[in-house]
Amino acid sequence: MAMAATKNRAGRLAVLLAAVLLVAGGTTSAKERGAELYSLCSQCHGAAGAGNPATLAPSIAGLPEWYVEGQLQKFRGGLRGTHFDDIAGMRMRPMALWLRSDDDVKAVAAYVASLPRTAPAATLEGGNAAKGDALFVVCKTCHGADAAGNPQMFAPPLRGATDWYLLKQLKKFKGGVRGFNPTDQNGIVMAGMAKTLPDEQAMKDVIAYIMTLPK
Repeated sequence: MAMAATKNRAGRLAVLLAAVLLVAGGTTSAKERGAELYSLCSQCHGAAGAGNPATLAPSIAGLPEWYVEGQLQKFRGGLRGTHFDDIAGMRMRPMALWLRSDDDVKAVAAYVASLPRTAPAATLEGGNAAKGDALFVVCKTCHGADAAGNPQMFAPPLRGATDWYLLKQLKKFKGGVRGFNPTDQNGIVMAGMAKTLPDEQAMKDVIAYIMTLPK
């Protein structure tokens, strides 16, 4: 009896010690988990997060953790990637759903945020940065005068973004492909802002201006 009790106490102690060691190594494990999870993301966004137009994947390296986490949760919750005209979004949603838990979402978001920002080259033609400067006045309300973003407004940084991706997203917002879900309050606000741009030329102009800002 005494020997059995001793073994039981030893077993409980071993379990407790294992739990303590797991908690102590939590920070390192979270970082490693983020890198591990990103291996799937890298198939489209690239190992450095620089993006790839062939896979409709924008540059994401260095985006704020809160923004990446928020967008992943929107994909997981059906606020993004459910409209039949959003091919890239429908491709992205299963990737977000592959993340098993909120902790996984946080881990991969932290890893993406830790990647050095990239500076994608301009690919769009025909934009007028001078005209875009005037159009960007409306955008400053949320994204800031320097387009550095504003977490209080849930507005991501725009400078250093992929220009073709910005154009696609403005079109999606304006056309009701993104920001259509009534529970996506930030998306609804952005859809309204996109509608202030009368046409594709105006979109290209404001993007041309954004591309002139320091990365």
